[in-house]
Amino acid sequence: MAKILIIDDDEMMCSTLSTLVARKKHQAESVTTLKQGLELAGKENYDVVFLDVNMPDGNGLEYLPQIEMVGSTPEVIIITGFGDPNGAELAIKSGAWDYIEKGFSIKEITLSLERALQYRKEKQDVGQKHKTVTLKREQIIGKSPALNSCLELIAQSAESDANVFISGETGTGKELFARAIHENSLRQKENFVVVDCTALPETLVESLLFGHEKG
Repeated sequence: MAKILIIDDDEMMCSTLSTLVARKKHQAESVTTLKQGLELAGKENYDVVFLDVNMPDGNGLEYLPQIEMVGSTPEVIIITGFGDPNGAELAIKSGAWDYIEKGFSIKEITLSLERALQYRKEKQDVGQKHKTVTLKREQIIGKSPALNSCLELIAQSAESDANVFISGETGTGKELFARAIHENSLRQKENFVVVDCTALPETLVESLLFGHEKG
């Protein structure tokens, strides 16, 4: 059974979400201010937090980093009555699991919650598994919380066959992280091929990467 925290000044919304959570056999608690939400999140271990944007004592998006940094590091689902593409982008970049406008269907909010809980479980399983495993991380130095978070993603990605897209400014070490994923994966004995796509002529990119058959 998961623990869900609902932070929303609309008591009807709190009631609706609490009922939905209870139907899924999870435990729900709700508060109507950001201050109450932060205090409760700091005391209890929550798996998911539903966070409203426009609250009487502040903007939920501005409090998102603080909520994500509490002890249980919950997944956060932003809910708002005012759809804003920029707000959605900011929320996702800041680490929110999802950004949903009020007026959502029961199916939509349920699916988002179930996926967040599944992701959390998989993340915790991978974290436990790799606590005793030494990650190969040649030339990746440091032990800050931010870097450790990245190393957890390396470990998770290395176990998957999914495609991985790494973004970042020039010089931040994208190739180092790509190589670390390769060296910790089951493909570590295969060749690691680096291709500088900016050096390829635009008209020949597809042929050079994937081959060309005349006609």
